[in-house]
Amino acid sequence: MNFEGKVVLVTGASRGIGAAIARAFAAESASVVVNYLSNEAAAAQVVDDCKRIGADALAVPADVNSDAAVQQMVAEVLDEFGRLDVLVNNALRPYAFDPEQRKLFSELSWADYQAQFDGAVGAAYRVCRAVLPHFAGRAQGSIVNIVSNLVEHPIVPYHEYTTAKAALVGFSRNLASELGPLGVRVNCVAPGLVYPTQGSTSTRAHFRESIMAATPLRRIARPEDVAGPVLFLASDWSGFMTGQVLFVDGGLVMK
Repeated sequence: MNFEGKVVLVTGASRGIGAAIARAFAAESASVVVNYLSNEAAAAQVVDDCKRIGADALAVPADVNSDAAVQQMVAEVLDEFGRLDVLVNNALRPYAFDPEQRKLFSELSWADYQAQFDGAVGAAYRVCRAVLPHFAGRAQGSIVNIVSNLVEHPIVPYHEYTTAKAALVGFSRNLASELGPLGVRVNCVAPGLVYPTQGSTSTRAHFRESIMAATPLRRIARPEDVAGPVLFLASDWSGFMTGQVLFVDGGLVMK
């Protein structure tokens, strides 16, 4: 799988899953844009890692919940590289995956749902809107949105988070249907619990062990496990796939 000559934008790529995805694209010779919100040092480290592999890389700060910031980010990418081939919407609103401290439905306000909806669907909406004119003008492009296996198997009822990710699946499929005739593909990758990440540090060891025991492959995903399926959906190897959700959870969800 070679992405030489391709330019890839990964949102929320300064750490965790996003950083692993950025490094994986770099290892396959892509030029990688590392979007981040505030952790400049972490983003710079990911860029250095990509360059050490031999790839071109650039860190671009932008709040993906701001229309103006997203438009400026995409303009900077096009000014720097002259093209954009792949968008990975990985950025999310901070969330602690702690089954013992989660809010019950009776404790949640609509504002809690709205915050997660804005962080998942709102962010993807803004970045997709910004890149679409370029993708449509070239009649090609691949969008990969990171969702969650919780949309099929809510092993813990993280109500607001899972509802937002389910909405992102619906958003992605509608977009895939509309953009297919333009040569643009839209797919989703749905990881299970990924450890270690900032969100999963709140998931206690005994609960991680219970998930491992229920998982056919008997372990929890690492950030690097998510990267390969993202690259596959972004590549020509999946050129006749759109509107799909690829579950990456060791077999916990089988479809």
